[in-house]
Amino acid sequence: MASISTDKKGLRRILFKDGGGQRRQIHLGKMPMKTARTIKTHVENLLAASLGHHSPEPETSAWLGEIEDALHAKLAAVEIVSPREATKTTTVTGFLTEYVSRRVDVKPATKEVWKQIENNLEECFGAKRDLKTIDESAAEDFKLFLQKRKLSSTTIAKRLQFARQFFKAAVKRKLIPSNPFADVAGKAVPKADRQRFVTREETARLLEACPNIDWRVIVGLSRFGGLRCPSEVLSLEWQGIDWEHSRMRVYSPKTEHHEGKAHRDVPLFPELRAILEEAWDLAPDGAVYVVGNDAYRKAANTAIGWRSCNLRTQFGRILKKAGLKAWPRLFHAMRASRETELAAEYPVHVVTAWLGNTPRIAMKHYLMTTESDFNKAAGGGAKSGANWSTLTAQNPAQPISATPCRSSQETHKALKYQGLCHVMADTGEYRQESLAERTGFEPADQFPGHRFSKPALSTTQPPLQRQTRYLF
Repeated sequence: MASISTDKKGLRRILFKDGGGQRRQIHLGKMPMKTARTIKTHVENLLAASLGHHSPEPETSAWLGEIEDALHAKLAAVEIVSPREATKTTTVTGFLTEYVSRRVDVKPATKEVWKQIENNLEECFGAKRDLKTIDESAAEDFKLFLQKRKLSSTTIAKRLQFARQFFKAAVKRKLIPSNPFADVAGKAVPKADRQRFVTREETARLLEACPNIDWRVIVGLSRFGGLRCPSEVLSLEWQGIDWEHSRMRVYSPKTEHHEGKAHRDVPLFPELRAILEEAWDLAPDGAVYVVGNDAYRKAANTAIGWRSCNLRTQFGRILKKAGLKAWPRLFHAMRASRETELAAEYPVHVVTAWLGNTPRIAMKHYLMTTESDFNKAAGGGAKSGANWSTLTAQNPAQPISATPCRSSQETHKALKYQGLCHVMADTGEYRQESLAERTGFEPADQFPGHRFSKPALSTTQPPLQRQTRYLF
């Protein structure tokens, strides 16, 4: 059906007759005879499929999809295949611009943060780079690019996370076969020197140095209410203050786009209530917001999200007047200090519900070890383990008092709710056990969110040897 011709210059071509009997030729140029014969075989299969009005053999179909555009165009010129559609090249800049504009479900402030990663990707790879050419090695190069800029580990980890998110979207849109950033990640290591516990004595000095009631409210809501500043502090309205039930409804611009997270209820803690009562007495008739300075609100609530406006500048003056040195993340430190205090007194799920974050975020970015923790551990008596030698030195023949180990009914309920199993041990041995280890074939008692079994007390051992223990 087809033949191969080679001229004096070594240029090869395939000769054949089409369905109408017309002689046609495909110029191949210089190439090995073996390659030319392979092309000739596939050309014959395509001609047979065209004449028989059926699909070509699978091997020929696969070959046709793999050949270069130049050879495919030569086959299309002799009308044995249809022309290929022009392949659209998706550039880095083109994809990122389209992706960000399509995400109508995120806040403008988030898109502004994304712009930083967009700039990094364009600077590293080039704005016109084809998205398909970015592979795993290029993704690793991007990580090194960020590290060379001496960014913090947390910033690098966050930007790699966003890059992974962008390219995952490209995979879903079938622009690339796989995500080159799938296994490229950074470890975020929070810097201890950026954490600062603001003591109550320092807070008292700050409140005394405040120039007016608005600033006393800002400091009070940040330090004693744990509100985000400026967004939640400046958004708090008087109609959200429930004096009768000692709580306030806090509107949260940061989390409002999450279902059920537009607002939360926060207790009116005694130290905070005193400040708010003072502000209420001084507020003019018809006041809407607890912080009455509208200039702060207009400067902070911009079209692309909440800003710190000039709060930091004024707060710096207050710190100086109070005789305090500025610390990193001024308002975040006060919010974190309040969460640390509350976590020492209430279950973590209660505290995070009040402050509007999650236990994981609280543990990673908010909760701190304070000086009072060390003082309590060093001087806490038997509870801290300081008098353990005294307890163990007692005569085993004498009953051990259960008073130090006996928890109140409220504490016992709290322990069960947090996953602590309160059991009686027949020996003095203490060890950690998971709740799953204590579940046997017998039905386990049910408690809110937890499940464990009650071990039977031994009747063969003297009661005086039984001790109370808590299993975490």
